[in-house]
Amino acid sequence: MSASDPRAKRPDDEPAASLDAPPEEAADLLARLDAIELRPGMEPLTPEEKEAFLSRVRAQGRSLTSAEQYALFGPPPQTPAPQPPPPEVAEMEPALLDAQAISRLVENFFPELGDTAPPAAPRLVQGIIFDFDYTLAVPTRDLAAAQAEGAQAAEAYMRSTGMEFPDGFWTNIVEARRFSEEKSEEEQEEHIADDALSFLLQFFDYPASRMDPDVLRRAVDIFYAPEMTAWQLRPGARELLAALRAGGYRLALVANYNCDRVFQRMVDYLGIRRYFDMVISSAAVEYRKPDPQLFGVVLEHWDALPYEVVVVGDNLRHDIAGGLEAGALTVLLAQSTSPQVAHDNELLAGQVRPDARLDDLAALAAQIEAWATP
Repeated sequence: MSASDPRAKRPDDEPAASLDAPPEEAADLLARLDAIELRPGMEPLTPEEKEAFLSRVRAQGRSLTSAEQYALFGPPPQTPAPQPPPPEVAEMEPALLDAQAISRLVENFFPELGDTAPPAAPRLVQGIIFDFDYTLAVPTRDLAAAQAEGAQAAEAYMRSTGMEFPDGFWTNIVEARRFSEEKSEEEQEEHIADDALSFLLQFFDYPASRMDPDVLRRAVDIFYAPEMTAWQLRPGARELLAALRAGGYRLALVANYNCDRVFQRMVDYLGIRRYFDMVISSAAVEYRKPDPQLFGVVLEHWDALPYEVVVVGDNLRHDIAGGLEAGALTVLLAQSTSPQVAHDNELLAGQVRPDARLDDLAALAAQIEAWATP
């Protein structure tokens, strides 16, 4: 290290003597410290050197000079120069506010600030679940005749593909459907139409392994075709759905039906799909009303609580009992219904009590509004 190196501790770069050295060497150290000129920029002394230097100063009974303090402890903190006071700020003139521009700004970007009136209380009814047959729609022809027509057409189609059956096979198709519907009602689990026909064909030497699934599906569609077009909306039903939808209510259509694709076509045929958030049949989920799980599918889709929903139907067992078990409000439409449902309703009249009973579909909107308004 050269003598001009600023890191040098002493001019001749001699090693420092130990503090544990004999008195003669310690005295020599003090003498050398006396000879060192302490200047800014020199490398700081080691702790041992500082202690030796301070001991010497204390022995002399004096205080450190400013140069010695700088060498031992570094430069003193600098006091910042005083700053001039900030200039006075002239008071600004009031801004010209455009009330219309502010209103547009609030409307477009801060809508929650635009309405100073207290928020309206939430409606107690958020959605309505409708039954289909004899609730919104009624048949335009005898359904048994429609089934017979469809079964004969389905038999003719299957024969055209090379399949062979005994005469009058179509009656077995009708009977297989009746049997599957009875089993579905008994077990509360939907036996779908394709499975019912496939099961029937096994008794006539056409097991599933030999059956073309496209032929089976086509035969079912042909069987149900006359029935699919045999329904019409009740008077005022379309207007009711439109009014409820315009009023902000969510609507769902839920029916017990053993062929979902046919049921969906019926809804499209009547032109009412646009009014509903959900259109679902028991064949799609394989459990039937009154099982509350069928209503639960809609509640989950809507993220709604049961008491915020109204179930509307003509069947005390399927619609009303099922809706009550799900925890919803219920409305029984006591209009014309099927003979079987009318009989069942008489048996259950003292056991199942709807929240409201209406003789006309047109009265439903007023009932819903009465429940919905806090």
